[in-house]
Amino acid sequence: MKTEADPVFAGNELRGRKFLKLTDLSKHELGYLLELAGELKQKHKSGMHEESLKGKTLGMLFEKPSTRTRVSFETGIFQLGGAGIFLNSDNLQLGRGETMADTAKVLSGYVDGMMIRTFSHNVLEEFAENAEIPVINGLTDMYHPCQVLADLQTILEEKGRLKGVKLAYIGDGNNMSHSLMTGAAMTGMDISIAAPDDYLPYTSVVQEALTSAGQTGGRVEVTSDPQEAAKQADVIYTDVWASMGQEGEQGNRKQVFSDFQVDAKLWSLANNDAIFMHCLPAHRGEEVTADVIDGKQSVVFQQAENRMHVQKALMTALMG
Repeated sequence: MKTEADPVFAGNELRGRKFLKLTDLSKHELGYLLELAGELKQKHKSGMHEESLKGKTLGMLFEKPSTRTRVSFETGIFQLGGAGIFLNSDNLQLGRGETMADTAKVLSGYVDGMMIRTFSHNVLEEFAENAEIPVINGLTDMYHPCQVLADLQTILEEKGRLKGVKLAYIGDGNNMSHSLMTGAAMTGMDISIAAPDDYLPYTSVVQEALTSAGQTGGRVEVTSDPQEAAKQADVIYTDVWASMGQEGEQGNRKQVFSDFQVDAKLWSLANNDAIFMHCLPAHRGEEVTADVIDGKQSVVFQQAENRMHVQKALMTALMG
């Protein structure tokens, strides 16, 4: 599986690096990771596992609950011959006041890499600044780059290309919209983000994506009209209306986002061979109707599986 950003190097340049957001990669490095993920997936399906991280350990710090992130990372490093250690603030001295900087320095002496899933992106950056090992963003309120690596791999598998593919994201201008916009711009995709006026993505992220798209030939659009975004889309993507930590806003958000549901009417505006994507977990009857997410053009579980394959590629490149 070749990408438009075919690698011009063997991947050694990524060893020891930190991955906090997609722009920590060049477009060639991004293409390399997607190609490696495809190779690792093919080997996995044929029953072959490369133990490229034999004897290595990944620390996994969770300040937010998880299904996909924990299982995909823990299973992935096991398949690569290594081991994963689950950690959270309650069973670390972080819970008793030890600083994030001290924690990073201590753990750097024990493990070969860290994955962190937390609320504030500043917390992740503080850890990374004080760590002497690769650090991977498993999710913050600002970005979700591992998910978008899996999304790009899924689109490649389904469409055979990234450049020129139109992705319509319908919903909250959150961490998913930020990372999708960045990934689309880096790979020459066209992306249209449709969100209510008070829930648009950060202007700084939009401007960064516009600059990147200008270099790759992609297009970035932000609108408050979901119908306009969905027209002739090759991919329609949505996310929950209230993310973790926003439960108190659930009632208000249901009202604000009521016109942003991906239903059969909105779906009909996309191309006939469009695919539906969602990072999961999903709330059927809210951001998406059951007939769309459970329909034959939905690839949400393929996306979820691909989390493991892209993360195996990422760990191999950073920790190998």
